[in-house]
Amino acid sequence: MNTKVQNRSTKGDSTLQALPLACSDEKAAVEFMELQRWGDCPCCPRCGSVNVYQMQDSKSGGRQKNYRWLCRDCKQAELPPQYTVRTGTVFEDSRIELRHWCFGFWRASTSKKGVSALEIHRQTGLSYKSSLFLLHRIRFAMAPADSNPLTGIVEVDETYIGGKPRNPSKAREKYTSKVPVMAMIERGGRVRPKVIADVTAKTLQFAIRENVDRRARIMTDEHRSYSGVGHFYASQETVNHSAGEYARGDVTTNTVEGFFSVLKRGLNGIYHSVSKEHLHRYLAEYEFRHNNRFLEDGPRTSAAIKASEGKRLKYQDSVK
Repeated sequence: MNTKVQNRSTKGDSTLQALPLACSDEKAAVEFMELQRWGDCPCCPRCGSVNVYQMQDSKSGGRQKNYRWLCRDCKQAELPPQYTVRTGTVFEDSRIELRHWCFGFWRASTSKKGVSALEIHRQTGLSYKSSLFLLHRIRFAMAPADSNPLTGIVEVDETYIGGKPRNPSKAREKYTSKVPVMAMIERGGRVRPKVIADVTAKTLQFAIRENVDRRARIMTDEHRSYSGVGHFYASQETVNHSAGEYARGDVTTNTVEGFFSVLKRGLNGIYHSVSKEHLHRYLAEYEFRHNNRFLEDGPRTSAAIKASEGKRLKYQDSVK
C-alpha cells in the first residue's frame, strides 16, 4: 500500500471522533491524553515500568479528581511513586485544564497557517497570557528531534521576516528591522527552516553543510553567497530569477518558495507580528505541519501530543 494512502487511512477517524468530547470534558481529556501517550499499555514515565495502577477515591469509588497513577516499582525503590499523564511533558505543572490543551494541540496541528492566541482565548476563556504560553509550549513540543541530514534534491533559499522599514528611503534600513531566515527542503520530503544571523556566504554555506547530505543535489537561486557550495556536494544548479528564469528542467527553487509563501501568509495573516526572540518557535510549528502534511488531521494531532513527551518549557525560558 502507498505510504501516503496508508497514513491517511489509519487512526484518523477515532482520534477526530474523540477530540470534540476531550475539548469539553476534563475526564475525557485525561483519558484521551493517556490513550495518545501510552496506548493500551500504561507505564510509568519515570522508570518505564508497567506495574502501575490508577489511584481511586475511597469515597466515590471512581478515579481521584487529579487523575493520579501509582508505580509499584518506584515505590519499592523509594522514588516518587505518583504521577499523572502530565508528568514529563510540556504541560507538566501547568494549571491549565487538559481539555484546553487538547483544543490547543488540535487547532495548532490542523490549521495550515496556524492559530492565534486570541482565538484560543476566545474559544476557551483562558487569559490571553495563558493562551500565548500554551501555544509556545505546543510549538516547543513540535520542534523536531530529527537531525538526519536532508537528502536527494535539496532546494535552498533565504528570505526576510518582519515589518516594513521605518525609513525605506535609506538603503540599509530595508533590512535592519527584518530577520533573515533560510530554509532547506527535500523535494517531496522534509523542510528545515532556521533563523540566521545574516546572509553572508559563511553563514549560509555553513548551515547547508551542517544539514544536507554530501550526496545531495543543491538547487539555489543566483545569490552570490551560494557560490562554491557545490564543491561539497554531488552538484549545485542555479536558476537566475533576475533574468526571469524560474525553472530549467528539474532545476527550480519553487518548492522552498512555496514553503515561504505559506509561512509568510500565516505570520502576516494570523499572527500579524512575531518578535525575533520567538520566531524560531513559529518556524518549528510550520516545519512540523509541513513534515507531517501527508497525515490526516487526527494522526497529525496525535503526533504533536506524542512529541510533547520528555520536553519542558518553563515560563522564564519562554519569554526570552
